[in-house]
Amino acid sequence: MRIAILGAGESGVGAALLAKAKGLDVFVSDMGEIKEQYKAKLATAAIPFEEGTHTLEKILSAKEIIKSPGIPDKASIIQEAMKRDIPIISEIEFAGRYTDARFICITGTNGKTTSTLLTYHLLKSAGINVGLAGNIGESLAEKVIDNKHDYYVVELSSFQLDNMYQFKAHIAVLTNITPDHLDRYEYSMEKYAASKMRVAQNMTGADFFLYNADDENIARAFDGASFAGTAVPFTLKGADKGKVYLEGQNIKVDVKFYEGTVDTSKSSLIGKHNQYNTMAAVAVAKLLKVEDAVIAQALETFQNADHRLQEVGVAKEVTYINDSKATNVEAVWYALEGIKQPIIWIAGGVDKGNDYSSLVELAREKVKVLVCLGKDNQKLKEAFGRVVPIIAETTSIDYAVRLSRSLATPGDVVLLSPACASFDLFDNYEHRGQRFKEAVEKIVLKK
Repeated sequence: MRIAILGAGESGVGAALLAKAKGLDVFVSDMGEIKEQYKAKLATAAIPFEEGTHTLEKILSAKEIIKSPGIPDKASIIQEAMKRDIPIISEIEFAGRYTDARFICITGTNGKTTSTLLTYHLLKSAGINVGLAGNIGESLAEKVIDNKHDYYVVELSSFQLDNMYQFKAHIAVLTNITPDHLDRYEYSMEKYAASKMRVAQNMTGADFFLYNADDENIARAFDGASFAGTAVPFTLKGADKGKVYLEGQNIKVDVKFYEGTVDTSKSSLIGKHNQYNTMAAVAVAKLLKVEDAVIAQALETFQNADHRLQEVGVAKEVTYINDSKATNVEAVWYALEGIKQPIIWIAGGVDKGNDYSSLVELAREKVKVLVCLGKDNQKLKEAFGRVVPIIAETTSIDYAVRLSRSLATPGDVVLLSPACASFDLFDNYEHRGQRFKEAVEKIVLKK
């Protein structure tokens, strides 16, 4: 059986290595330049590949195509394959064929990485034989070659879900659905939401779907009446609204045979969005019979991924928080809502069609200074000009941090939470966050 793989990043190369290990005839094609680390893996495995082009006869002679999540369906090579009725699947779909491990799959517009890392940490801390894979940056297919784990916690983007058909999660988590990547979904929220809902496809009564019961878009998209799995709603609105809920600083799980009460008071995660993320992760752990005290202890030792409400320094009683991953309005709302101290807010970049109206009251209440970090800040200035007392502009993150320091008083928080993409001034959100951290370190060293 001939397999063609489009895209030679983490996902595509992992799929190629698995296909080779299973004795399939595999060819890898990437229209861009392949990173050296991935070329070395392909060469070592004697897998033929090409870069900078797509050789149609080699690709379209395949019985099946595995597509990188970053390649849209409108790409000409995909359109041609679809005309010829060649099945096009994702790396995750492919990997799922070659393991009997159980999958815990997590998606959502915001919070999926934190929820994935936290779930993995809780399970691993409990001694469960668990692997981590997916959109988090590690290929599930490559891990399946050795197949050492009983469970995999898999972060899934909507792009990965779009080409999954037979794959089934045993536990699925949907954190929220807010507008994002709509250009891939014909600017339709309904189509984007339907993509996210695929995380719960193919479920049976023995499988669990954990979802945010407070999210209106999920409520519209989820047809509970025809759902074959076991639905487990989590909520901040109390026991009447969900099976997982917050009671003071305790998370209560009220699922038959999996009940629990977990103390979250020593968790380092802040903000309402992280309460949702924590409820989801704790509920997964309870569904795998992890004891309450073990979960509570693991919550205390968890360290979140970089650039997600990450404290990067304190100088003269001013706290600096890197939330560079907050590239949309919803993520910034959670950051502003979760921080209780006065805020000097650094925001801006490439606007994604943002509507800032939902942030106005929080900004009025909490933000004393807005530092616009971007080449075009007009929309931010228009949205907050009558709300925030001081607004400044810069294209230098070093200047943004120095200015924030000069305007801050003890007890304040300097928050980088951009609400925008980073590509006007930085390579990506990680680059932006790292540059913020470096600028803060200069201040902390001088304190």
